[in-house]
Amino acid sequence: MYFRREIGLWGENLVCQYLEENNYKIIQRNFLCRQGEIDIIAKDQNKKELVFIEVKTRSNFTYGNPIEAVDKNKQKHMKLAIKYYLYKNKIKNIAIRIDVIEVYIKKEEYKINHIKQVL
Repeated sequence: MYFRREIGLWGENLVCQYLEENNYKIIQRNFLCRQGEIDIIAKDQNKKELVFIEVKTRSNFTYGNPIEAVDKNKQKHMKLAIKYYLYKNKIKNIAIRIDVIEVYIKKEEYKINHIKQVL
């Protein structure tokens, strides 16, 4: 269990670095509420969108591709968590987007696959 958590944290750190290099501003990491969790909330500076990001990191394909882990149940909880985040922070009249970013790690190398507007 500890190894999975370590890999997940490493993947999230890589994604934050990737986002900042691509003109995103990190607003919050690991927003947690009763409705669910959002790994990263960022502002896409180019498109002026608030982006809610699910990060899926894999070191092998035993459990399939990372995107496959974002099933209907996970999507439902993400949407509820996003609604709560917007309500709690009194955010209105802004474009939002939900992305999934896959991180493939093998030894010291990694590959990032940014899938925009998945839901």
